[in-house]
Amino acid sequence: MSIFPDREPECEQCASPSVAMIIRAKQRDLGGFSVRRALPSMTRRIVGPVTFFDHMGPAELGPGEGFDVRPHPHIGLATITYLFEGAVLHRDSIGSSQTIRPGDVNWMTAGKGIAHSERTPPQERANGSRLHGIQTWVALPLDAEECEPSFQHHSHEALPLIHRPGVELRVLAGTAYGATSPARGLSPTLYVHGIMENGSTFPVDDTHAERAAYVVEGTIRCDGESYGEGTMILFRPGAAAEVTATAQSVLMLIGGAPLEGPRYLEWNFVSSDQSRIERAKEAWRDERWEKVVGDEGERIPLPGT
Repeated sequence: MSIFPDREPECEQCASPSVAMIIRAKQRDLGGFSVRRALPSMTRRIVGPVTFFDHMGPAELGPGEGFDVRPHPHIGLATITYLFEGAVLHRDSIGSSQTIRPGDVNWMTAGKGIAHSERTPPQERANGSRLHGIQTWVALPLDAEECEPSFQHHSHEALPLIHRPGVELRVLAGTAYGATSPARGLSPTLYVHGIMENGSTFPVDDTHAERAAYVVEGTIRCDGESYGEGTMILFRPGAAAEVTATAQSVLMLIGGAPLEGPRYLEWNFVSSDQSRIERAKEAWRDERWEKVVGDEGERIPLPGT
């Protein structure tokens, strides 16, 4: 499936000067764990390099229960895990093992191929926990699709924090508001976590070609229209967009530079070459992929096999 055909036309019902399109995240069941998926959608497949956007939870996990994404493969993309609540243990096939906690960033670059798993850590599994976060995929530029896989972790203390009246903005990746995250990625990227007090206002960063805001909690207004939880707002290129919270609100800003050409998305694979995806599928089906270190006992099978 192409995730970057010719750019989709702007949504006709969005006549505001700043907002081009609205996406309502759709509920998906991931084997007993519910997420809301905003990208890809039928109306828009990609924003800048961001090809995938899942809102996980919030979910209550009782004692003995856990979040378990078994080992699975990726190519041609970077995954970004960000939590508001809870903890997730990341392991991968290059030997990384890292627990992520609220405010931290786990950035895994798949490149030519990596496998990983994400699970509730032992202590949280034993005691019970609450899990709430965002899982994002970023497509790699053409010259980096086959780069060596890598993993980086950045604690919340290392991420730039910007304060405006009633607003706190944490720059998770790339650049925004004159600040640069240590998680820079391989192409211009916008990724910001915003916390807004009721009545606060701030302008959407205008340094990136493509921009969107996703409402995690609360309600915001833009150009006189209200947008609630689970809504992704795509802004017009170059528009001087401003958002105002009409309740205590949490939102994510995403975007960046458009990709240089088409990409295809199938299962967990992204590539500019459909045949490359077929080779990756065959390698995973035939168990010719490096195993996740410390999590060798399980794997998610290739769909349809």
